[in-house]
Amino acid sequence: MDDATPKERRTFLTVILGGVGAVVAAVAGWPLFRYLSPIDKGSAEDLVRVARQEVAVGGAHFFSYQGRPAVLLQPSAGEFLALSAVCTHLGCIVKWVDDKQEFLCPCHGGRFSPAGQVLGGPPPTALESYPVSLDGEDILVG
Repeated sequence: MDDATPKERRTFLTVILGGVGAVVAAVAGWPLFRYLSPIDKGSAEDLVRVARQEVAVGGAHFFSYQGRPAVLLQPSAGEFLALSAVCTHLGCIVKWVDDKQEFLCPCHGGRFSPAGQVLGGPPPTALESYPVSLDGEDILVG
């Protein structure tokens, strides 16, 4: 019944273990590759248009800017701020806490002010800000 020689078994096991090892190496190496590869920032002419009524006073509106999560705030009537929604600690997406009027990173408890400044926790730097301009009833980010 079993016609395989010990050499054939060793060869079979070597091929199988090599394949499994290659898959494990690829899975482990992908995050390192993404970390080291440059981020595509898009062209300088990329603008995101958001209607003013989508951003309540004291509220936040999340959107995508140049392929990354971003947030638009209206801290007071007619004043708008656009920030990256990616925590500067480990890249988690921050959440807006309405009753505290601050951002909270759900991964490690980093806290940011509405202007993006670090209030507490492990984040090393403030959230990146983006230029904002008004065009009629629209807000332009970028």
